[in-house]
Amino acid sequence: MTSLCRLRPPGAPTLVNDLAGPVLLDDRLRAVLSPDARLLSLYDRAVFCEGPVWWPARNVLVWSDIEGRRVMAWHPDGCVNVLIDATPFINGNAVDHDGTLLHCEHGRRAISWWPGTGPPVIMAAHYEGRRLNSPNDLVVARDGAIWFTDPTFGIRNPAQGCPAEPELPHRSVYRYDRRTETLTRMADLEQPNGLAFSPDGGTLYVSDTADGSGGHTHEIYAFDVGADGTLSRKRIFRVVEPGVPDGFCVDARGWIWSSSGDSVQVFSAAGEPLGRIPTPHTCSNCAFGGVDGRRLFITGEESLWAIDLIG
Repeated sequence: MTSLCRLRPPGAPTLVNDLAGPVLLDDRLRAVLSPDARLLSLYDRAVFCEGPVWWPARNVLVWSDIEGRRVMAWHPDGCVNVLIDATPFINGNAVDHDGTLLHCEHGRRAISWWPGTGPPVIMAAHYEGRRLNSPNDLVVARDGAIWFTDPTFGIRNPAQGCPAEPELPHRSVYRYDRRTETLTRMADLEQPNGLAFSPDGGTLYVSDTADGSGGHTHEIYAFDVGADGTLSRKRIFRVVEPGVPDGFCVDARGWIWSSSGDSVQVFSAAGEPLGRIPTPHTCSNCAFGGVDGRRLFITGEESLWAIDLIG
């Protein structure tokens, strides 16, 4: 299932032309992102890109082409190759504390881990005896627990999964303990999507993106995380528009960098808009990476982009 197929040979990235630079609304962002920074195109031959994560063990940016059914890797020399081919519609990716690559699968409606060769190994696919909807995105908490979202997108869209009626009456956020193999339902939302923790682990952010699929939500919620992992004090962190806050990431300052319909939008930990990075079309997700962590990788439709930071 692994492949050395080179989808792009080594070489320099391409500058995205005819696109404005970052829009800086706050001086705090100017210390991080130059107004002269420009978006770079790293790859543009996928079908629908999602799930970027930096994998330190291999020094690569990993991301999914959900509809192309591949998990791919971008190398610092510009090479792009396939890590996992003919995937079960893998969407979100994460890296466990031990360096293991983790996945959300629409096709098998499961979360899984990849042993490095062969197919990913399922960890959890059922809750209380019923199949999950279509796990979308996942993140590893400081204590090693795997948190993931489970909307119905993957069983509603035949291009991104296997059409089916949901077996569960809810769309939820779950916590999976790999040591005990215990799956716990933590919160319900209309269509939970992206998720990330604050730097201290005390806040969990989850986007709710039912807008465009029969609902109206397009916001990021915040929850307090208790010492025992329980969630409390649910509140709206930020309504994001245009489009929806599909996937997002949180930096060491606690700022949220969120996808939207026309850009990556940047918010302070207090929810203040700091600026945005325009993208050629709707972006789906973003992640920090690179040797020094000062590159923001962005996925959107057929493309993988990047922009370099200064702080």
